[in-house]
Order: sequence, then C-alpha cells, then structure tokens
Amino acid sequence: MAGTAASPPIAATTCGGRQAMSNGGTTTTEPPACTTTTPMDSAVLQFRLDYEQIKHLSVNQVISSDVVSVGQHMWRIDCYPRGLEKHSDKDNGNYVSLYLRHLSSSRSVNAILDAFLMDRNDNPSEARKTTELHKFKIKGDPLKRDDWGYNRFVARRVLEENYVVEGHITFVCTIIVMRDTPVTVPPSDIGNHLGCLLDQPYGTDVSFTVDGETFPVNRAILAARSPVFRAELFGSMAEATMSSITLHDIMPSTFKRMLRFIYTDEFPTTEDNPSNEVLFDLLAAADRYALDRLKLMCVQKLWDNVSMDTVIDIQACAEMYNCPELKDKCIDFIARKKESKKQPESSSG
Repeated sequence: MAGTAASPPIAATTCGGRQAMSNGGTTTTEPPACTTTTPMDSAVLQFRLDYEQIKHLSVNQVISSDVVSVGQHMWRIDCYPRGLEKHSDKDNGNYVSLYLRHLSSSRSVNAILDAFLMDRNDNPSEARKTTELHKFKIKGDPLKRDDWGYNRFVARRVLEENYVVEGHITFVCTIIVMRDTPVTVPPSDIGNHLGCLLDQPYGTDVSFTVDGETFPVNRAILAARSPVFRAELFGSMAEATMSSITLHDIMPSTFKRMLRFIYTDEFPTTEDNPSNEVLFDLLAAADRYALDRLKLMCVQKLWDNVSMDTVIDIQACAEMYNCPELKDKCIDFIARKKESKKQPESSSG
C-alpha cells in the first residue's frame, strides 16, 4: 500500500462511476466500523466497470470514477486493471490496483479508503480492505496530486473467478474524511484575575483614602490604565513618593466602582439600570482620570435613560464633562419632542 506517481488517466467510455451517496442518504453498504470519536464525513461510491473491455488494457492504464465531494474536498477512485508499471516486473500485470486520489488544492486532509468487490451473488466480498489513515498533501502539479491505496488489491485470476458478473465488476468504496478539529481558545479571563486583586489585595503598594475609607491598590495597574494616575504615581508630583493618598471631591462608592473598571475593564455595577445619579458621579470620575472607555459606557447608559424628565440634567452633565455627542443627542431629542407637540391647524368648513 503506497502512493503513486501514475500516468494521467486515459479517456474511456468503460468508466461507470456513479455519484457518491453522502451520509444520511440510502447507501448500498455501511462504512467500516470506527472506534474513534473524531468528527468525520463519509460517502459511498459504487464503481462499476465493463471488465470485458478493460481487461485488455496495458499496465499503467487507469480507469477513473466520477469526481465526488466528501468533507469539502474533491476525490476520485483510480483503478488500474493490470496494475502499475513499477510493479509490473514482479506482478507481471496479474493484479488490479486501486487508489483514492485527492484532487483539491485548498489544504491537506486526513482520509481513509475502505473498499471491496461485489460477488456473483451480489454480496460484499469477504476480502474487504481498509487503508490506514493517510494525510493527503497539497501539490502544485494537478497530475501529481496525492493518492493512497493498494498495489495488489485483488489478483486478476481471483477477480475473474469470483467477481465478474455479466461481464462487469463492481467496487464499493467508502471515502472517510476526518474533519479538522479546531483548537478552542477560551475567552480572556484576565479581568477576573485582576479583579480578584481588589477583593484580596496581593502586592499592593499604595492606598487611597476617600472620606475615611481606605482602598489598597497596585500602583502599576492604575498607572497602566490611566494617564492621570501614571503622572500622579510615577511622575514628579508629591504623591509619587507617598504610601497613602487622600482624595477629595469623590465618594467612596464612586471610587470603588472606578477601581473595578480599572482592574476588569467591565462596567462596574451589577445593576441592570443604574440611576442617573450613579452615572453622573461615575462619568465625572472617568473624565477626571481620563478613562475614555468608561466615559463612553456612562454616555451610552445615560442615553438609554433619556426622557423629557431627564434630558435637561443629562444635557448639562454632557456639557460639564465634555461629551459632545451626548449633548447633541439631547438637543435633537428636545427638538423632536417639541416638534411632535405642534399640531397643524385644521380649517373648519
């Protein structure tokens, strides 16, 4: 059993290959039993040949089946009624060779060929042959595409005694293609790991005090996330050498939420609809520490909360913390509401 570098197929009207029947359709035989759980695609091809015409072909002449698609690759069965030239010295053309040929040039693929002959009682032959799993590789020359099969599939004498039925022979070939199993990469969970540092503060090297509440943090993480913290903690400011820093004009709850965002990059609240007051304070903190992503998250949620009762406050907040898109949306919202209230005067008859 080996790959070949055979001559090109000859034209032959004796080729009686039929379209393969894929999984789920009616087939004449079952694919070979497999113990692997690897995902696969398979198809069964009945390849019927007029033996009276092909038995006189020369060594190395090939009869090919129809091209079939299995596992998104193109295949055909090549039958050499008198074998291949490189084996002719030993076999003297007394064996039939059978090969599975890969015709696709997209990518390599692993496949198996299972084949047998139908006997004179229309039963599968006991001499069923299954190749080992073979990796079909991509090659540039269409005439040198990879193939794999049997040099000595069956002796011509055995074939003629047992498998010629009304002048024809029938191969039943199952092509089994192993699907590529993608490597599954789980989503990033770095946010969860860094978030744990807030709950169990390992390696903290600075703390912030907000209205009497202390928050131990990792100096490098804050500096990496906020240019304001980077200048404060690693620049020439006095805070760079301090182990405890007191903050004003921010509430502990707001600072805690902001830290959660800094460590996890997620919106820092479990509430489905946080109040506008919470969002206003968080937006102010995000603007103060140049956390642009957090600012946009707050803007999005404020816009979701907009109504005629809230739009004025939201617009004022947008102006104060430099959110021009939110401000423009509020102006347009007010204009549309005013326009909708205007009713055209109807003339009385």
